[in-house]
Amino acid sequence: MRMLLRILFLGLAAASLWPTWAAADDCGDAAALVQQAYPKARKSADGASFTLEPHISIALADGDTPFVLVCKVWPAHDDLLLVAVPLTDSARSSDDGHVGDIELLVVDKNSLQVRQRLLQPGLITDDAIAIRKIEFDTGRYRLAPNVSAFGLRIEMANHSQPNPFRETDLRLYALAGDALRVVLDGLVVAGFGGEGDANCAGSFQSSQVSLAMSPTVHHGYNDITVAERADTDNPSVDENGECQSHPGKSLKRTYRLRYDGSRYQVPEGLKALEP
Repeated sequence: MRMLLRILFLGLAAASLWPTWAAADDCGDAAALVQQAYPKARKSADGASFTLEPHISIALADGDTPFVLVCKVWPAHDDLLLVAVPLTDSARSSDDGHVGDIELLVVDKNSLQVRQRLLQPGLITDDAIAIRKIEFDTGRYRLAPNVSAFGLRIEMANHSQPNPFRETDLRLYALAGDALRVVLDGLVVAGFGGEGDANCAGSFQSSQVSLAMSPTVHHGYNDITVAERADTDNPSVDENGECQSHPGKSLKRTYRLRYDGSRYQVPEGLKALEP
């Protein structure tokens, strides 16, 4: 477990990246989309899911789980639909945790033909720190004059009151030519954590991060500037029985993410938990 748990938000300054997240209705005819992408998939009797051999399930919609089809029209290429397909291994998953992959699809919005696809093994595998939400981030990630990226955000959290943990991770995927590939693998963009008595007193850590594209270029892609503000709070109950915040001094750091020809290197303190 990380020593410092963080709250990070994408900055909304003029030069920063503006995140835009998925709307559920972007999937349209979700069943037709799945059948087009997976011709051998078998539809369930109620039409709410599909099954791939041997025991991989694809859920179209379910209010009780985040492991469902997620779609978002890509504003940078508005003829394309981004689709995240959670491939859940039903034989190895249980109430205590899930095992599975995510396959990312770039689909022609009108014909539903799959143009690119990329399998991300193990990306929906969880345990006591459970996945709560999966969504696209279509902020303005302009990596090069002719290369745009989109993000996938995965939110995870535990159920502990005395030791809360919450984290949202961002991965960036670039469409360059005919290939879809990951260029940023797991940058923490939201989170919270610490230790407390589940009532008031405790010690908690947080931080805020803004991302902005830099004009500096390495291996053909723009650098990404990351500005972090780390904060602490040690709340306690006062003499009147009221819970009072006791924030510490903020700490600011700036990082430069450089593309090494394959991926952007993430600073050690901002790396996401391994799935």
